Amino acid sequence: MNPQVSEEGADQPRQFATTRWSLILSASHSENGEQKARDALEELCRIYWRPVFAFACRRGYSTEDAQDLTQDFFVKILEGNWLEHADVNRGRFRTLLLTSLQHFLVNAAERRHTRKRGGGVEFVSWDDWMAEAPSQVSISARMLDSLPPERLFDLRWATTVVEHALRRLREECEGKDRLRLFYALSRYLIEERDEVSYAKLSAALGVTESAVKNLLHMMRQRYRCLLRDEVAHTVESPAEIQGEIRYLCAALAAATE
Repeated sequence: MNPQVSEEGADQPRQFATTRWSLILSASHSENGEQKARDALEELCRIYWRPVFAFACRRGYSTEDAQDLTQDFFVKILEGNWLEHADVNRGRFRTLLLTSLQHFLVNAAERRHTRKRGGGVEFVSWDDWMAEAPSQVSISARMLDSLPPERLFDLRWATTVVEHALRRLREECEGKDRLRLFYALSRYLIEERDEVSYAKLSAALGVTESAVKNLLHMMRQRYRCLLRDEVAHTVESPAEIQGEIRYLCAALAAATE
């Protein structure tokens, strides 16, 4: 996850205003577009449930209880007037969600007596999660076990952003019949690796070293664009994108040192 993400598109407020988080904020106190705002919020919840689950586990809940609490938490957000009581001026969806989660868990035991597993509403498939492909981001189990809950939340958030950007890039490559290229080069996208062996990649892909360099450059540019787009969905304004990317990069760097 490289912090040097292009600023392209930062001066296009009309385009940015259509992203999910801005849509939710703009519609929070109006009836117009309420359903679109709800759909956007639900989509964000579907994407970012893993940091919530990880936080609950680190707070000492069992896997099953953490699953129940994650479901309950998102039901509360989607069914209640969450934004009316939230400090939307804090801007970042990550920060707002963590603060809300901390408050939610204060009385978690009492809530679980009145609602079990989101009242029957399931927002994530735990079986699918358990069968998820290995992450592109290498983090040791020792590091994951040693992080405090808040840092683990941010780390899981950062890896989710990276994985979602990589997933979108993989789907694009698949649509262009370039999956082989993606799998050959994807390990060099998250960080600028100095040990790239262009000769080995050239032999594996059957193209010249010069072509490999150009292909890697283009794929890195596209990955950064998708990464920026993912972050744009979770902040209030274009001015916050680069700062959020730097913060998430720092969270990843601290966990992978």
